[in-house]
Amino acid sequence: MRRVLQWGAGDRRNRRREERGAAALEFALILVPLMVLVLGIINFGWMLAFRQAMSQAAAEGARAAAVQVPGTPDADRQAAAEAAVNDALTDAYGVDCNAATCTIQPNQPCTEGPAGATCAVVELTFPQADYILVPGLGFSAIMPDDLTYRTEVRVS
Repeated sequence: MRRVLQWGAGDRRNRRREERGAAALEFALILVPLMVLVLGIINFGWMLAFRQAMSQAAAEGARAAAVQVPGTPDADRQAAAEAAVNDALTDAYGVDCNAATCTIQPNQPCTEGPAGATCAVVELTFPQADYILVPGLGFSAIMPDDLTYRTEVRVS
């Protein structure tokens, strides 16, 4: 005598029991790479925002040095530029010219423009590798070690 197998409600219950927890396991397996990806995007976004703030700070510093009254000593131009850089970076990021390397040259030959023109040059270098938002996940391998921005504004 042959026995015919039929799929019944009892078989469906057994299958559900065997699959119980599968969704939780799949979620757990996807969660880790997803969180690393999200943290990477946040970290990269923070780095880009800080890079933009550095460019703005360098431009403000160079402009502050360039708009001083003609005949102003270079030390005063340099102090005005450093104050402008610090004002631009301290409030939003808590960084000043002590944390970043600020090179301020208030009276340099311009690299572009008319011959004999002088420029105020500001170059900022920030050790970004020390300020990764979530250290230890390997982001330092793909992020730049230093962020650098250089700008110059013609004085005369």
